[in-house]
Amino acid sequence: MTMYSWAFFAALVVSLVLTPAVILLAEKTGAMDAPNARKVHTKPIPRIGGLAIYAGFMAAVIFVAVKFGLDGESLKETIGLIVSGSLIVALGLLDDYKNLPAKIKLLGQICAAAVLVVGFGVRIDFVTDPFGGYLYLEWFAIPATMFWLVGLTNTVNLIDGLDGLAAGVAAIASFTILLIALEQNFVLVAVLTAALAGSAVGFLKYNFHPAEIFMGDTGSMFLGFMLAGISVTGAVKSVAAIALVVPIFALGLPILDTTFAIVRRVRGGVPIFKPDKGHLHHRLLSVGFTQRQAVLLMYVISALFGLSAIALTEVSCQIAAVILVLVVAAIIYGVRKLGIARPAN
Repeated sequence: MTMYSWAFFAALVVSLVLTPAVILLAEKTGAMDAPNARKVHTKPIPRIGGLAIYAGFMAAVIFVAVKFGLDGESLKETIGLIVSGSLIVALGLLDDYKNLPAKIKLLGQICAAAVLVVGFGVRIDFVTDPFGGYLYLEWFAIPATMFWLVGLTNTVNLIDGLDGLAAGVAAIASFTILLIALEQNFVLVAVLTAALAGSAVGFLKYNFHPAEIFMGDTGSMFLGFMLAGISVTGAVKSVAAIALVVPIFALGLPILDTTFAIVRRVRGGVPIFKPDKGHLHHRLLSVGFTQRQAVLLMYVISALFGLSAIALTEVSCQIAAVILVLVVAAIIYGVRKLGIARPAN
């Protein structure tokens, strides 16, 4: 098997095997997600499933690094992701037990991002100019990369509202970046996304509706942070003229859902960190979709975003522009139809 296959299946097996143990741990330690007016489940559910995702990913990456070896730069970036990702998991675990204030969580996310960006030098130094050449970020590289890391950490966190939704969307995004990395011969990114996809897919066995366990902030923040960090390491930002939009397309669904959540809350005059029932999955439930139907539809939307991202790397600038226009038009239609930019009740 290739190292990518080893990474995927090792992560899948570890995540699959460890999740039942995490369920028992959550039940014994009181890490239970109680139902409330905003949530859709009706009984307490264990909520630290992200530990299994984290363990699967870490075990797979370490296994591949030992079995196949990594060069100096790749090893440094990998260690940076492991260290900063572990800090995010610790933060998420603390939040799952203690329900930290939003400001404390944000501060913790910034610290984890700073470890990766400043401590290990993993940052966006330049992006490809769609009109040719490169745009060097210079002094703006560090804050821009940290904004990307923290922002995407929270987008995946916010979309985690239905059984299997965040894990499935993260897996689809991981597969998208994996395929682009393979096509561009970015070995490290391919290995990391294969491991992330495997750990998310293994966890889905217990997380898809009706869920036996939730990933909690432990898992959703880890998935978001790792997707953001992996994309920075080289695969997507180096893809010709469409480098600015490929990672945004691959992660389009959680990014859009978060963007409209911010718009909705600003328009409604409420704090942007205050939870509401206006997310896309809430809107789909309100118009008659079941949980399974809503999640599967959002999987399809994520897959279409992923296919669009892949297509952008293979076509001319003119066709890429047509794809962008069609996607934007579809987004505008969907937003108006479902009203996800309107203040929630």
